[in-house]
Amino acid sequence: MRTLHVITHPESTHHVDGLVGGWYDSPLTPAGVLAAGSIARSLRARIPDGAEVGLYCSDLRRTLRTAQEIAAVFGGVQPVLDSRLREKSYGKAEGMPQEWLGRRFVPPPPVGERMDHDEGVEGAETKAQWVRRIYAAMDEILARPCTHQIIVTHGGSLTFVVAAWIKMPIEAAGYAAFRAPSGSITTLHEDDFFHNRQVASLGDMSHLAS
Repeated sequence: MRTLHVITHPESTHHVDGLVGGWYDSPLTPAGVLAAGSIARSLRARIPDGAEVGLYCSDLRRTLRTAQEIAAVFGGVQPVLDSRLREKSYGKAEGMPQEWLGRRFVPPPPVGERMDHDEGVEGAETKAQWVRRIYAAMDEILARPCTHQIIVTHGGSLTFVVAAWIKMPIEAAGYAAFRAPSGSITTLHEDDFFHNRQVASLGDMSHLAS
């Protein structure tokens, strides 16, 4: 039996400043730090005492800080940093105003080539590159036997964490979209009888209700 707790990092400065995120290394805002603490306490309440816990995160500051808050409530658990869990790279647009990207962005077509589509931004990853690195990171995480694994990632990358979990073929991921708010917890569960992989909850925000 295995449960994955997938966290989308809470509010960071690029959110409030209206800047493109991607690989732009923005920190959490003070509100984001408070939310990270709430996430950590919620996870501590959900995961039984004595359970084996693995903690993984993107290496950007906003996810690392979130993971550090989580690590603090699970004494002795240290986050494993993995750059493959980063958000999509937007190349030259990173750290630029969102409207700058909006004027240049070429959306994928409704039919035809979507995975290798050129979005018109110099240095940006294609969706195929983005998906393949998330899938590769997930392969390594899931190869480690552990009953509870916590993955701290980004809002866009969450889609492909979930897609990898349910074993969606990479070539089918061009249309996938699992949306979850910043600071949310998505729970993925594999039972120990049928070994089915469930999306038990998507984008839970109840821990931030107060």
